[in-house]
Amino acid sequence: MTGLEEALAAVPVIAVVRAAASRRLAAVLATLAGGGIRAAEVTMTTPGALEAIRWAARGGTEGVAVGAGTVLTAEAAREAVDAGAGYLITPAVLPEVIEEGRRLGVPVVPGAFTPTEILQAWRGGAALVKVFPASAAGGPGYVRDVLAPLPEVPLVPTGGVRIEDVPAYLRAGARAVGMGAPLLGDACADGDLAALASRARRLIGVVAQHLEEQG
Repeated sequence: MTGLEEALAAVPVIAVVRAAASRRLAAVLATLAGGGIRAAEVTMTTPGALEAIRWAARGGTEGVAVGAGTVLTAEAAREAVDAGAGYLITPAVLPEVIEEGRRLGVPVVPGAFTPTEILQAWRGGAALVKVFPASAAGGPGYVRDVLAPLPEVPLVPTGGVRIEDVPAYLRAGARAVGMGAPLLGDACADGDLAALASRARRLIGVVAQHLEEQG
């Protein structure tokens, strides 16, 4: 399995780290790791994203699969992988990024909204398909409806997913969920890191309870 697959097998959550400044990135990633999160993407729109990915890849967040998010071009894909990104995530179906990821040997998780886009991404070589924005698409019910005719596509709903929503998405058949603001809060902007750790532990508890109930 890839690092991402291993991480999601343990905890089916990808933390989405997006910030206006770079000063808190290492601390936020370390806090997420300490709270039990096993996969985190640093968006390429964040200043210092490549440096943070490089730091994480060199052991800054041991046990966490760190990837690059908001990857829009093949060039950005190469830069991210050169920095140590273990996977690439896009906000839309971008064939050049999917192709470059496959050439580089890293999973690509493209964003898609409609069934047509989801199937296009999957047939194009996506490792997983991000349903984005999930809350606008219709939440867990939409995921369930899409998976009825497309059960082979591993979906990762992202966008507006709250901690309390995670079990419903997983019951609907989602492979994992992506979580940004509901998990990160204001931690990237000098917010309380202890509060971030608490939210991460709460999320891990919610996931663990769901898995236990599923038997």
